[in-house]
Amino acid sequence: MTDYLIRGANVLGQGIADIAIKDSTIVDPDLLTHDVSDVEIVDAEGLIALPGLVDMHTHLREPGKEDAETILSGSRAAASGGFTCVHAMANTAPVADTAGVVEQVHRLGRTAGYTEVVPIGAVTIGLEGTYLAEIGAMARSAARVRIFSDDGICVSDPLLMRRALEYVKTFDGVIAQHAQEPRLTEGAQMNEGVVSAELGLPGWPAVAEESIIARDVLLAEHVGSRLHICHVSTKGSVDIIRWAKSRGVEITAEVTPHHLMLTDELVRSFDPVYKVNPPLRTEADVTALREALADGTIDVIGTDHAPHTSEHKCSEWTAAAMGMVGMETALPIVVQAMADYDFDFGDLARVMSVTPARITGATGHGSLEIGASANIVLIDPSSAHTIVPDDHATKGRNNPFAGLEVSTAITDTFFYGHRVLSGGRLSTPHPAGASWTDQ
Repeated sequence: MTDYLIRGANVLGQGIADIAIKDSTIVDPDLLTHDVSDVEIVDAEGLIALPGLVDMHTHLREPGKEDAETILSGSRAAASGGFTCVHAMANTAPVADTAGVVEQVHRLGRTAGYTEVVPIGAVTIGLEGTYLAEIGAMARSAARVRIFSDDGICVSDPLLMRRALEYVKTFDGVIAQHAQEPRLTEGAQMNEGVVSAELGLPGWPAVAEESIIARDVLLAEHVGSRLHICHVSTKGSVDIIRWAKSRGVEITAEVTPHHLMLTDELVRSFDPVYKVNPPLRTEADVTALREALADGTIDVIGTDHAPHTSEHKCSEWTAAAMGMVGMETALPIVVQAMADYDFDFGDLARVMSVTPARITGATGHGSLEIGASANIVLIDPSSAHTIVPDDHATKGRNNPFAGLEVSTAITDTFFYGHRVLSGGRLSTPHPAGASWTDQ
């Protein structure tokens, strides 16, 4: 392993300092200054140093949907986006509802060596909402699953949801809910509102999200368990989450970069790149989400990175798959979305690294303190560039921000002390291969 001295970085945007990396750990720079002959110097003048980003919500598709993404291609995309830890959702084929499948995802992530891949286990068998999956077995497996979600499908049965919350409480796990009342969204194609009425498309009403969040808040309070709300998209949802937190309910919530930036007005183009679940909402919802992220009501950014093949995405609107890619553009999009708010680089680190690492128990991430694992991202806050999906590492090209000019770029990613992204270009994976997490 190469030792590094990152010189002159603006740490968390709060002051210039050197960061030293030795044996995969952040150390006192004085330990390297006596002999720098074997140390690689990284000139970080003008760059911001943040702890490596942590994504609570991504879709890596493998096993079973490797034409859309693989764990390797998704891991490379993560490194390009500054992520040193990503949590892979369970809607694979087969579904990640057994110890065997989550261990497979875990091993493939370790072998890829570009980011830590943590599998999320399904709440119900086959995501069918009928019987609880092997939650305990997945928690005890080599993957040590702590987050469980049927994301893409709501756990709509209140009794099953209660039992799942009770189960994960025994090992301090978390249920991450995709809040969507199925009876209220049958055949839905976009946000229910003025635009859907004008376009004649079946609407996805805000209350379908809000009613499930309200129900689950009360269940979590009753059980005394941890609840996480995926991809919050409406003002009403923000109000419910804020109320729940005021009552002391152990609830956390995420928002995606695309829900911070885009509105349902874009659906007028009928371009299926804008088709996503939950759907793009109104300008009033976007404003509420930004305010909630700024004031801490919404805890984290989750990319909901959802790659699709052109076959499934490039078709007429009603037949197209729902989802957008987002790991490689998440940070610059969030910076742009929050530019008019009291939201600095320390806040960016909080919502994209520190808090998601705390919620998920991702030890080794979320800190730039001496003694912490060297998971670090360097970003250039003054690097205007245009988003070009064809240049990205992900297999997915369904990025709604194609052609948008942004001001911030990820230049370097250090993953357990190894420089997997250097000067904006992917480097080699961690040389320890499958054993890097054992260091």
